[in-house]
Amino acid sequence: MVFVQMHLYTGLFITAHDAMHGTISPNKKANNFIGYLAVFLYAGFFYNRLYAKHHQHHRHVHTEKDPDFAPHGFWKWYFRFMLNYVTVIQLIIMAVAYNVLKIWVDERNLLLFWVLPSLLSTFQLFYFGTYLPHKGEHDNEYHATTLPKNHFIAFITCYFFGYHLEHHQKPAMPWWQLYKAKE
Repeated sequence: MVFVQMHLYTGLFITAHDAMHGTISPNKKANNFIGYLAVFLYAGFFYNRLYAKHHQHHRHVHTEKDPDFAPHGFWKWYFRFMLNYVTVIQLIIMAVAYNVLKIWVDERNLLLFWVLPSLLSTFQLFYFGTYLPHKGEHDNEYHATTLPKNHFIAFITCYFFGYHLEHHQKPAMPWWQLYKAKE
C-alpha cells in the first residue's frame, strides 16, 4: 500500500504539472484551480511559485538558470532541486496538517501511509522525471533523453515522464498521451 500511495502522490504532482502546461481543461480558470488544488494537496506547495520555476526550467534547460538542473551527482542534485522548491511556509503548512490529522488518525498510519509515500514520491519524481532524463550530455536542444523502457514500466515509474525528450518537444501534450509522441 505504501507503493500504491507513493504512485498516487506522484500522480497528484503530475496532474499539477499538466495544469502548468494548460492540458487539464480548456477553461483556464478550471485548469489553474485543479493545478492549485493538486499541488497544495501534494505537499502544501503554491502553484504560482511552481509554475514560474517550471517554465524557467523549460526556457533555460540544463543551464545555471534552470532550477531543475545541477551538474552534480544524484544526492547533491536532489538536494539542490528540493531547496529550489521547498519553502519554510510549505513546511509549516505540512507540519500543521500533520498535527491536525494526528487528532483523528493514528500517528503510525500517518507516518506509514502519508509521510513515507509522499517523501518517496519526491524521489520517484526526481529520479525518473528529472535526474535520469537530464543526466549527462545530450545531442538535442532540450538536453534530455527518453528512458528506454516499455510503456507499462514508463507509466509505473513516473506517468510517462521518462519520455522526457518528448515532453520538452511537446509540452502541451498531457502525460497520458506522451507515449504517442515516443512512437
